[in-house]
Amino acid sequence: MRYVATADSVQRWLCRDCGYRFTDPKALRKNQDCHINTANTIVSSSQVCDLLTEESKNLTETTRQETASREGTKQALDIKGKIIEFLWHLERENKKSKTIVTYRKYLTRLVNISANLFDPESVKDAITRQKSWGENSKRMATEVYKSFAAFSNLHFEPPRYKARSPLPFIPLESELDALIAGSNKRLSACLQLLKEIPIRIGEALSLKWIEIDSERRIIYVNTTEKDGKPRVFKISEKLLGMINALPKKNEKIFGLTGYQYISSQLATTRKRIANKLQNPRLLQIHFHTFRHWKATMEYNRTRDILYVMRLLGHRCIENTLVYTQLVSFENDQYHSAVAKTVAEAQKLVEQGFEFVCQIDGATLFRKRK
Repeated sequence: MRYVATADSVQRWLCRDCGYRFTDPKALRKNQDCHINTANTIVSSSQVCDLLTEESKNLTETTRQETASREGTKQALDIKGKIIEFLWHLERENKKSKTIVTYRKYLTRLVNISANLFDPESVKDAITRQKSWGENSKRMATEVYKSFAAFSNLHFEPPRYKARSPLPFIPLESELDALIAGSNKRLSACLQLLKEIPIRIGEALSLKWIEIDSERRIIYVNTTEKDGKPRVFKISEKLLGMINALPKKNEKIFGLTGYQYISSQLATTRKRIANKLQNPRLLQIHFHTFRHWKATMEYNRTRDILYVMRLLGHRCIENTLVYTQLVSFENDQYHSAVAKTVAEAQKLVEQGFEFVCQIDGATLFRKRK
């Protein structure tokens, strides 16, 4: 019971069970579900009390909405705190920064579609309702929540979604070059690196200055992802110059640049150049697109799947076989070049030209447009 009284007002009563207020109990008609006993204590199992005025109804409804809002805010804060705890757990487990960013993105998407992360059935229903999500997105959201549920000691039986792997988009070399040319110094060097050597963006951001042999133009990739093998690559004079132009303020070539930051830079740059050149195909280019492009070009040049497998650092050849399906190009147009000296021939090979034949003391090379 709550007592509210002033010198000019009448006593008001609050039913703690139903939440409604009413005036002096002596003026009330007895209600079978809500009444006052002889000790002036309210006993109620009702939703509505007698003589409830319109004003008190509005006041009560406002109070109940505020209470629900506070409870919702508290739950949202609890979920947010649990997500932070989970992400910190992933950090302690030495998960890659890109993995942590992906987990955070999917958990945030689940919250945004009104899924209660503390209720596994609510998460299942929310994922099922997303008609615009593909099978891969639903599968990934389920896998992320499965890890979150295990961390939170929640029992979750994940629905089964089949992963679909469409063939990757392979751009023209001119489109990659346009994107590289229109980027800032750091992003441009990173994209040129990904174009010349087929490593992952996480592996590129982990490269250190001591892993570059400038004299022989060699890069050692020792920090690998997805259990990949360490590799050694030869790079061009152009790339070496772009890398050496970067500031040496950190042991890493690209400093403390994280995946999320450089990914945001790429998205902004890609959109600007696509609008400038009126080429929407550029919007499909991601960091991993460079790896797909390089692997496809190398298989087209050598027809040696084992060589491409070693180049990519794959431990399973099934992951490499996808590139055998990407060698049919829209046209057979080439850039041609002639080398008359060993130095000229060496430079053309470094630029990606392939040998054709020798004629009249000169060597012919070609490279696909």
